[in-house]
Amino acid sequence: MRGTQNRRRFLAGVSAAGAVGLLGARTSLAAEPPPETTTIRIGKIGGICLAPQYVSEELLRAEGFTYVQYVESEAGPALLERIGHGEVDFTSMFAAPIVAAIDAGQPITAVAGIHVGCFELFGNDRIRRLTDLKGKSAGVQGFGSSPHLFLSSMATSVGIDPLNDIQWVVTSPSVKPMELFAAGEIDAFLGFAPEPQELRARGIGHVVVNSAIDRPWSQYFCCLLAGSREFVREHPIATKRVTRAILKAAELCAAEPARMAQRLVEEGFTPSYDYALQTLTELPYAVWRDYDAEDTLRFYALRLHEAGMITSTPSRIIAEGTDWRFLDELKRELKA
Repeated sequence: MRGTQNRRRFLAGVSAAGAVGLLGARTSLAAEPPPETTTIRIGKIGGICLAPQYVSEELLRAEGFTYVQYVESEAGPALLERIGHGEVDFTSMFAAPIVAAIDAGQPITAVAGIHVGCFELFGNDRIRRLTDLKGKSAGVQGFGSSPHLFLSSMATSVGIDPLNDIQWVVTSPSVKPMELFAAGEIDAFLGFAPEPQELRARGIGHVVVNSAIDRPWSQYFCCLLAGSREFVREHPIATKRVTRAILKAAELCAAEPARMAQRLVEEGFTPSYDYALQTLTELPYAVWRDYDAEDTLRFYALRLHEAGMITSTPSRIIAEGTDWRFLDELKRELKA
């Protein structure tokens, strides 16, 4: 009952601008055949920055999906592997792990860019700029994770060999690198919301790089929407409808951050309204028309190739792991 009431408040509380957008979506739906399947499974990994896919349930239902499931999973390679195995249909994910998964032969397909600026690099007094990472320690919860790949890409961009010049401290699943950083046991930590918000509130460390505002990272998507290659191939109508729902949800995050933050709390995606609101206010969620998703994959593929972390060329990654036709159609249909 509580979930139903929350959903009703969500739909009733959408602003006039949001309502116009939803109406536009329904208008285009009338001319489309129904989705090939009415079931959709979305990855759930806990990061507030992935808010669009978490607040998109009612938009997905409006697109014809009667059963919307959020599948809890570990982030990074583990979730992409589940998508490749057909256990999850779609998720938003940082671009670099998607590149690495395609390079490794995982049958996944990137279909759209979602937003910019998930990550912030925090350093202690020994790290004032990115080049100071050489010879220092950085914590991650696993090689191949989003923080590991993003920080490796950043290091490569300033001439640091991430394989040999950084002392990687890999924690167990029960230990967060953020806590090691807070305890002074590592020099650097790459966090995604709500971790940066919490560190700032606690007055711990300082921001070395903010991917939402610092170039070149701010010029590329942080997270892309990716799905099972088989699902995308066999269910093109459903794929377009999923993409449309999540892109519309991204616009709602930009237009109604307070309302969407409250929804994240009510639906159990995060316990902190303040951190959720700060995240939705700071991240640019309304830029999916303006940035180039293919250029994002090319950029990160180049960085990871330079670091010796993938063997595929950017052109191969794009040819084997992308399908932009749905995004191209939606850019024409959902004009600002």
